[in-house]
Amino acid sequence: MAVINIDTAKSNLESTGFLDLEIDTDLDLFHEIERLKKEKNAVILAHYYQEPDIQDVADYIGDSLGLAQQAEKTKADIIVFAGVHFMAETAKILNPTKKVLLPDLKAGCSLSDSAPPELFRKFREKYPDHIVISYINCSAGIKALSDIICTSSNAKAIVDSLPPQQPIIFAPDKNLGAFINKQTGRNMVLWNGACMVHEIFSLEKITKLKAKHPMAKVIAHPECEDPVLKVADYIGSTTQLLKFTEKDPSTEYIVVTETGILHQMEKNSPGKTFIPAPPNNSCACNDCPHMKLNTLEKLYLCMEYEQPELIMDETLRKAALKPIQRMLEISKQAGL
Repeated sequence: MAVINIDTAKSNLESTGFLDLEIDTDLDLFHEIERLKKEKNAVILAHYYQEPDIQDVADYIGDSLGLAQQAEKTKADIIVFAGVHFMAETAKILNPTKKVLLPDLKAGCSLSDSAPPELFRKFREKYPDHIVISYINCSAGIKALSDIICTSSNAKAIVDSLPPQQPIIFAPDKNLGAFINKQTGRNMVLWNGACMVHEIFSLEKITKLKAKHPMAKVIAHPECEDPVLKVADYIGSTTQLLKFTEKDPSTEYIVVTETGILHQMEKNSPGKTFIPAPPNNSCACNDCPHMKLNTLEKLYLCMEYEQPELIMDETLRKAALKPIQRMLEISKQAGL
């Protein structure tokens, strides 16, 4: 059994949402998590950027679009979201009657934090004739101020679904917005937000790494800055990057996104080599500190005590639901 004081656990969860509790080292967490899934009719949805152990116990692993689609259709009573806060919010928006759990409530997102709803509301008021397309990596408050949500997988399809003459505000990621502007020939107004992970990659270090591995293809996420994208052989969402490496005949890749995806790439293509792109700091890798707050131990505790639970105001949830539903409808029509 886990060595846990229930009163301490409740106090810890209520004050910080940080499940930093002692667990019996002899406990088989993989077995216990599988047991809890069956006993509680729970489903674990995990993002590709989670640690390998969490990916291995998840019922579904995906990027933001795939996770939203899975959250919409799940029959589970409890959704355990191994990701960051805005992802769990999306699951709750789509499933108001289900219990949505997040292993660590402190698992936030620098991109989401870059767009405070009160400031974005004033920004939107400057462009009354514009439709707002917001990247799913944003808070429920921003979603509620948006007309359509998108992901990196479907952003182009979402933008292309609107008439060419329709002016658009794209938020909160300026790099993804600029990339979509180039792809579509639009001139969307961009909110000045960015992901700390994807902005930290060093073009100089990637260039040097490419010189050491001349046969390696550079594959990058569109949240990266434009100079990095210009040297990429392929640009795509996390899922698109994964699928590309499965089908592409090359055997070596420099991967310019969060390192968590390398676990699935190595599992799906064991004969290939995947090299994480270096950031512009002294660290040898590029991990999202928010994603990595979740651990297998926290996941187990979260399921055992069904805390921390994500609770959302119903008025906010309904307002945020409409643009997500529009995204899912357009994605379905586009075959995504």
